Amino acid sequence: MIDSSLSSLGAKVVVAASSDENHPPENIIDGNTSTFWTSTGMFPQEFIIRFAESTQISAVTVDSYNVKQLKIEKNTSPNASQFESVTEQELKRTEGHLQSNTILLNGSNATHLRFIITSGYDHFVSVHRVSVQNVQT
Repeated sequence: MIDSSLSSLGAKVVVAASSDENHPPENIIDGNTSTFWTSTGMFPQEFIIRFAESTQISAVTVDSYNVKQLKIEKNTSPNASQFESVTEQELKRTEGHLQSNTILLNGSNATHLRFIITSGYDHFVSVHRVSVQNVQT
């Protein structure tokens, strides 16, 4: 199953390293690639998505722009602390269109996913959508 709107599953963005009132972090999970969250120009940048309950995830798809290095961490506790590394990816640069990267998580069980953008191809990056695949609760 792919759900392009994590917010419809009760997921929330509970932490974001930066915020712009015109491009809030909630845009990441609204399922719409024309809305987005944007960074403030320094690295690292991060955001944490909390699921309504523990969720098994086989993959996540991240639609973004100018993201170079991305780390994904998870936890299974009710609090957004004590994360363990899942993967680190270098994303290819795209010109004039979104980066769309599907990252395998091999059925990881998670209550929270933390996305850490350690570098970008420019001073500012944007994340337009995060969606999950094979969601089982």
